[in-house]
Amino acid sequence: MRNLTPRKIVEELDRHIIGQSEAKRAVAVAVRNRWRRQQLSEEMRVEVAPKNILMIGPTGVGKTEIARRLANLTGAPFIKVEATKYTEVGYYGRDVESMIRELVENAIGLVRERERESVEGEAEMRTNERLLDLLVPTPRTFDVSADSPDSPERHERVREKMRAMLVTGELDERMVELTTEQRAVPMMVTGLGPEQMDFDIQGMFEKIMPKTTVRRELKVKDARKVIFEQECDALINQENVQSAAIDLAENTGIIFIDEIDKVVAGEKTQGADVSRQGVQRDLLPIVEGTTVQTRYGYVKTDHILFVAAGAFHGSKPSDLMPELQGRFPIRVELNDLTKDDFVRILTEPKGSLTKQYRALLETENVDIVFEQDAVESLADYAFRVNRTTQNIGARRLYTILERVLEELSFEAPDMNMGRVVINASYVQRRLDKIASDEDLSKFIL
Repeated sequence: MRNLTPRKIVEELDRHIIGQSEAKRAVAVAVRNRWRRQQLSEEMRVEVAPKNILMIGPTGVGKTEIARRLANLTGAPFIKVEATKYTEVGYYGRDVESMIRELVENAIGLVRERERESVEGEAEMRTNERLLDLLVPTPRTFDVSADSPDSPERHERVREKMRAMLVTGELDERMVELTTEQRAVPMMVTGLGPEQMDFDIQGMFEKIMPKTTVRRELKVKDARKVIFEQECDALINQENVQSAAIDLAENTGIIFIDEIDKVVAGEKTQGADVSRQGVQRDLLPIVEGTTVQTRYGYVKTDHILFVAAGAFHGSKPSDLMPELQGRFPIRVELNDLTKDDFVRILTEPKGSLTKQYRALLETENVDIVFEQDAVESLADYAFRVNRTTQNIGARRLYTILERVLEELSFEAPDMNMGRVVINASYVQRRLDKIASDEDLSKFIL
């Protein structure tokens, strides 16, 4: 993190996201301030709160992508939630607190992956030994005669021979019988995910439900995966993982709250508007700083970075509760995408759509080349359709490119030609009829 300066963060974001420099600078400074806070004395560190960010702009201009790329860049736990879902399932505290539990689950995954890398070597050796135990079971008693087929010496020679074959993969198709354990799941929670069942209740059931053993016949290559996971779990200290995950979530976690504008109450005072106001009231203590109970322990939200976003078409940020507004001191406006932006989005990012389609069709030995006039044409269609129908930003490019390349993608496995040039006329032949039919373009483009 020391070398991850604001300038370098922006440079990295520029590799994937076009434009929106103001938003990039804001998040870069916010992340750098988190590193700066860690360098302070304990007394001062407690006083420094994160500067939460409110992004204002239409859909598809990069709000979510900026936050997600930022989390990947820093290795921070990250979740995206939609403010509107809390109006759908209820808006009292526990529902809103679930975002913290989801963040901790994300942190657990990150820490486990880090710990897993440190134990993979030992886990691999243990896995091989257990597979050998299944392939060459040790007799209950040995015949002390050296020439006996049941002698310790002969058993060890066979085991060493099998070990060599195991390493080279010669035994991958051999069948072995493996015993695994699993917990019974009560019928009333079967099929429920975290959104329907509180994490604490889920954890309680995992502890109290009895384990059952299941014997399965598997190929060695499949049994290896199961045993390897078991050995990794056995070698990782779960308490250390949980403690580190909570610390990671508390100090580096990022929660992206989308559609924050949808919980702005209108002039009405009953029904849905009351529900929206309730969501804001329940979000407030989470953003201000509170303690939330999770299955892994208590989590303080004081230093979690919250990034909220909304289009604010029929409302404005000042319509939010004053207390909630004050918790998002940094506000940045993201701009609508221009035709030039679409051209850059199609070509400049490391994983641009044109590069993605080229890579996909290369798997069929078809080399597609996008001429510059084709890129200009695609960008022009995206810009015009966004202006005349619903503006969905860069997401429009997905549907347009899919439509343009639909026939080619279908025919590619049976084609003998190695190179296909996509030019402006190619694009126009496949889009003109649709784009001219406004009603049809609403559904297809």
